[in-house]
Amino acid sequence: MPPRRNPTARQVRLGAELRRLRESAALVSRDVAAWLGTNQAQISNIESGKHGISEERLRKLTAHYDVNDPQLVAGLVGMANDRIWGWWEEYRGALPPKALDIAELEHHASYVRVFEVVHIPGVLQTEDHVRAASLFVNPDLSEAKREAHVSFRVRRQGVLTSAKPYDVIIHESALRMHVGGPKVARAQLEHLLHAADRETVTLRVIPFAADGFAGAGFPMQYLGGVVPRLDTVQADGPQGPVFIDAPPQLDRCRSRLERAAGAALAQDASLDLIRCIAQEL
Repeated sequence: MPPRRNPTARQVRLGAELRRLRESAALVSRDVAAWLGTNQAQISNIESGKHGISEERLRKLTAHYDVNDPQLVAGLVGMANDRIWGWWEEYRGALPPKALDIAELEHHASYVRVFEVVHIPGVLQTEDHVRAASLFVNPDLSEAKREAHVSFRVRRQGVLTSAKPYDVIIHESALRMHVGGPKVARAQLEHLLHAADRETVTLRVIPFAADGFAGAGFPMQYLGGVVPRLDTVQADGPQGPVFIDAPPQLDRCRSRLERAAGAALAQDASLDLIRCIAQEL
């Protein structure tokens, strides 16, 4: 089977973890390939996400790498065995592949934590908010592509109906942005309040008056894995979404999330602030 031309972020994530485990075991790909009965190119393609790997081979590799964490192995097996054709595949070709990667990672995450400063988190945006923001950011986008973007963003809200925890920390500045005008902005705030009624959703606000908040920080979406080692962070870069999974970077992201959480109001006080802002519109 030829290598995948465009592996998904989740497929790349699996390969990257297998590479880290091999390197932690102080083994080189050439020797691993010989031991597994394949060639070095095959190992390279597996570790880059361009080739899949069977459960049998994956378990053999993790045993060879002296991986003693059964939850980690189970998580890797789940990623390797996944053959789901998710709803996001309907948009392949209409939207950038990385946009679809976000939906796939959200679908498989054990939990989601979001930190935003000047934007309403994508999963919590109303249809009118998405359309207005798209018109500003991409005014030359064709109507068909714009509507595909709007439809896709709204369908991502399905993650809120799952049982996984969805924890949001948002700065007051994002709440005061009049995206689409006062009417759209008010409806957006009401949508946030409605989302916060879900048992799985926690919504907290960092107010302008918060002591110790050092500014814009590092907006991110933190996608929890089966074990912390399989976590992934999605951030926005100049060229689109960026996916972070290196252990030192994950540690820094966790620390930043905790600091942001420490500056946020409790949920009840946060919802009261959102109601006050909505009443001002």
